[in-house]
Amino acid sequence: MDPQTSTWFDSHTSHAQDWALQALLKSKGRHAISVVIPALNEAETIGAIVTTVREELMAKYPLIDEVVVIDGASSDATASLAAQAGAKVFAHDLISTGFDVLPGKGEAMWRSLFVAKGDIIVFLDGDLRNFSATYVTGLLGPLLTDPAVDLVKAFYDRPAPHRHDAIDLGAGSSNDEPLIRSGGGRVTELVARPLLNLHWPELSGIIQPLSGEYAARRSLLEQLPFPTGYGIELGMLIDTLQLRGLNAIAQVDVGERQHRHQDLQALGRMAAEIWQIGMDRLDRDGHIVTVREPHTSLTQFESTVDGHSAFTSDITVAQRPPAVAISQYTDRVLLE
Repeated sequence: MDPQTSTWFDSHTSHAQDWALQALLKSKGRHAISVVIPALNEAETIGAIVTTVREELMAKYPLIDEVVVIDGASSDATASLAAQAGAKVFAHDLISTGFDVLPGKGEAMWRSLFVAKGDIIVFLDGDLRNFSATYVTGLLGPLLTDPAVDLVKAFYDRPAPHRHDAIDLGAGSSNDEPLIRSGGGRVTELVARPLLNLHWPELSGIIQPLSGEYAARRSLLEQLPFPTGYGIELGMLIDTLQLRGLNAIAQVDVGERQHRHQDLQALGRMAAEIWQIGMDRLDRDGHIVTVREPHTSLTQFESTVDGHSAFTSDITVAQRPPAVAISQYTDRVLLE
């Protein structure tokens, strides 16, 4: 890291244990805080996550004001279990934005701005198996104590999947190591981190740029374009850097993270979308000139008894405009 990034790293990196709950309650002031969970077929884990937040950070200590689950047309009991646990549940296709519905985590996050009430929003993945309230308190610490911070990213340890399991989706590890202390998974190390170091070296100190847990001020989120799929994490980092500067970003070690793993082919599709978002930002900001739009399908292969079978996936990347540019959003804010 260059000296500027190294200085940022030392001053903007902390551990969840650094942020005591009682101190955060005193720092909350008039802030309204929403926990938002985009979810698709997370019946095994969603109830426990919602229950933990409600019991530990709402009923016992009044830090969080609401838990919002954005259900992406789950085919299991995700929505009903989340509601039973006390979350406000919204079907993503029924949130009025003036735009047709698209799939993807980024789409759910963008739509959550139209229904969540908080001026600070904590985003959590819905597949966490060892969720602790310290995920939330850790992410909130820098936001509640430093008005210059607008976005806080989580990083964590992660047990490696067993050899017979699928490869980790985001910030995982090789199958030969029992625990990864830092760094990232294959998509991070082969795509996201090289892109950031080559073109946005200020962000080279981000330990896990593709982590799925983070918190941000609404005043930032409503000004950002949202990639609808896997590119949301990379796009949000780059756009926050451009809009607010490096010192508006912080990162917090939240301990260990266990979640569902996905296969290597899913990683390939994820990498293709992230690469497109990186190239889009380079083109947008005048660092490169795109002379031909990228192809929007990805051909992959799987081994069969007869050789190899090809299959093609659509990797079209869509992006939503900043919420402040949408009348349905600004009208809602004015009404409140």
